[in-house]
Amino acid sequence: MDPRLVIAAQNAIGFMPDAEGLALFAAARDRADRGPLLEVGTYCGKSAIYLGAAAGECGSILYTVDHHHGSEENQAGWEHHDQRLVNSETGQLDTLPWFRRTIAAAELDDTVVAVIGSSTTVATHWTTQLAMVFIDGGHALDVAKADYEAWSPKIIPEGLLAFHDVFEDPKDGGQAPYEVYCQALNEGWSLLSATGSLRVLERK
Repeated sequence: MDPRLVIAAQNAIGFMPDAEGLALFAAARDRADRGPLLEVGTYCGKSAIYLGAAAGECGSILYTVDHHHGSEENQAGWEHHDQRLVNSETGQLDTLPWFRRTIAAAELDDTVVAVIGSSTTVATHWTTQLAMVFIDGGHALDVAKADYEAWSPKIIPEGLLAFHDVFEDPKDGGQAPYEVYCQALNEGWSLLSATGSLRVLERK
């Protein structure tokens, strides 16, 4: 991965550890020549740099879907709330300006396309087949499950599906992504790689 983009990703606001980000990049680069990539859960654009870098190297594109008002765990009073991201006029979390700055600083504007809206609403009207989908949106079970069920059918044969924050032990983190990951395995997806809490699966 371009060292300049590695530094940009490391400096961006977000929750993606370096090793997991580089593993995400490697998986995406391996499939990006087969079609577009898509990310569910943009936040401030940290993981979009890793995915966008892979897409750029292969002449592909990354769509990143988010309503930009934060998941439940990002709201005031929750563990992952960041007061900097609150719009002073509306009092509501608004990560879109931060995402724009992140992608502009990484010079990925021509490779990373923001799709602003509810993940499942966008998926309902989405027709383009995808080489890889990375799910890192809301971590409540109903939300994570809905994202998986909405987007996984749009992945090409031998395409990839990645989940973030998959923790087998409840002491390490919430269980919703792990439960949905297990659902995917039970429905025929094959584990391709595991790095930290990142799981990359392949459609056979």
